[in-house]
Amino acid sequence: MDRLRVEDLAERADVSVDTIRFYQKRRLLPAPTREGRVAWYGPEHVERLARIRELQAQGLTLALIGRVVSGDLDATDAPLAIAVADADAREEFLSLAELAQRSNVPEALLEAIAREGLLVPRVHDGEARYTASDVGIVRAGLALLESGFPLPELLALARRHHESTRDIAEQAVALFDRYVRTPLRDSDRTDREKADQLVAAFRVLLPAVTALVEHHFRRVLLETAQQHLESVGEEHELAAVTAEAARRIEPAQTGFPS
Repeated sequence: MDRLRVEDLAERADVSVDTIRFYQKRRLLPAPTREGRVAWYGPEHVERLARIRELQAQGLTLALIGRVVSGDLDATDAPLAIAVADADAREEFLSLAELAQRSNVPEALLEAIAREGLLVPRVHDGEARYTASDVGIVRAGLALLESGFPLPELLALARRHHESTRDIAEQAVALFDRYVRTPLRDSDRTDREKADQLVAAFRVLLPAVTALVEHHFRRVLLETAQQHLESVGEEHELAAVTAEAARRIEPAQTGFPS
């Protein structure tokens, strides 16, 4: 069996020694065999480093990679984890400072907004990261401030929305687990068939649920605004808002028939 020092392993796997030591701290690599002060590595370490690189290329975070290589995620779940990670893998990932620069919003303000849950980062390579789509969201929030919404009240509303949305999302994930994932895992299909069906279901359900939630909120917001104006608004205000809603809100395409 080949025995490699850490420098030789780094050269064989085409990574740095620091990377190997970082992976060891994260428990992504099995411990080396030690003889005195010398650590010896073997083929299993070369294979593990290649597997880590393969999973990183598929978009998995180091936390998920740790679960895959440790066996916590089996052959059925690993492709689903990859599909979840790939949901926005084509996006350009930005730090908070880069997001502030792109959106022309002070970083300190973005930090406050993120703390309230208005900005939800994705974990990429172990770090909180944002995407180009967040730039548009930040600008939309800035437009609300410029329209006269007080920042404290807007953040309080964002906090309540975040809490409600997370609760609904957790229930949706639990339903997926109960009615899609668990029955598939308990079926007599092969692991490959189970994995393929799980990924296919996720790729159908994610946009479907997103569209349904967006469409429902849009309709409820319109209904609430109209009811409010009917009780307190002037006739010309109601007519103007109704016309604008018909032009901008109602034609929004959800991908589902009305």
